[in-house]
Amino acid sequence: MLTGSPLAGPPGSSGSGSPQGDSRKRRSPWRHPLLYSSLVLVGVLIYVGSVFYARRQAARDLAEQMKAKKAAEDSKIVESLGGDRFEILAFYAPGIIRRGESGDLCYGVSNAKTVRIDPPVGETWPSFSRCLQVSPKKDTTYTLTAEDGKGNTKTETLTIQIR
Repeated sequence: MLTGSPLAGPPGSSGSGSPQGDSRKRRSPWRHPLLYSSLVLVGVLIYVGSVFYARRQAARDLAEQMKAKKAAEDSKIVESLGGDRFEILAFYAPGIIRRGESGDLCYGVSNAKTVRIDPPVGETWPSFSRCLQVSPKKDTTYTLTAEDGKGNTKTETLTIQIR
């Protein structure tokens, strides 16, 4: 058996010197460049996938935070408009009007189904803030009546004096 010959096998082999060698002889896995490329590709795919997943999760978290913030802001707005309470929010006018002039009679209600003002001053409807022009000829007391859908009624009065 030749030692040091390129055709010689590893020690303990049959020494046939043929390139095929012993059938038990295994090839080194490092001699397959496709294996390296596949491993690198799998590693890159795992990394890219984890980056996309992390960004997607961050975007979802941000969207949830924005949704919660918007809900809190909406809740504040609804509460400032009376929330779920049925009430007269405002009913006001200038206390004194000069003879022959007009003034604004304003009202605001929350969760009302109908609204009326006596004596009638024009068309009324439930509103957070609505004003009507009035021109009384003498001192007049106005009554705002608001009704909700459950049969509850609330009233307020005010008087406009003429000078």
